[in-house]
Amino acid sequence: MTTTSTWQKKIWYYDFSFGKFAVAEDGSGITDICLATDLLTGSLNTCETPLLRKAKQQLNEYFCGSLARFSLPLSLRGTKFQLSVWSALQNIPYGATQSYKQVAAATGSPQASRAVGMANHRNPVMIVIPCHRVIGANGSLGGYIGGLALRKNCLRWRRVRLSGEDSLAGTA
Repeated sequence: MTTTSTWQKKIWYYDFSFGKFAVAEDGSGITDICLATDLLTGSLNTCETPLLRKAKQQLNEYFCGSLARFSLPLSLRGTKFQLSVWSALQNIPYGATQSYKQVAAATGSPQASRAVGMANHRNPVMIVIPCHRVIGANGSLGGYIGGLALRKNCLRWRRVRLSGEDSLAGTA
């Protein structure tokens, strides 16, 4: 009889000034970053690892404005299209936004704006893969997996101006 061991994701919870996040890894890279209220599925082992501590450190640096690009190893699972969208999102410059249509064009599928939106919605590592930087062609924010208030804060931290707003100050 052969036994196989399956790797359990390691998960740990971190408090930031704007909420509690769950961060998970699978031994190869970060697999999930989400609000702690979101449920992660699969086999989970609650313990802090050096990689999870590194993720916390980089998230803190990002939120403080001292880190513009993450250098965390990622272990992502998704369709070929989702992976191409998530790759394109990482190329949006720090402090900038792009429309769903621009991201679709960057994936080689210029007519796939709605599919880009769905891939954003399924982004397993919010903040690190900056889906918050994707906005409507008219400057509208639309939805966000972490909630609209968090999305506005992510953009505010980078001093991004949104269409129709003189400043992001006071928006929530």
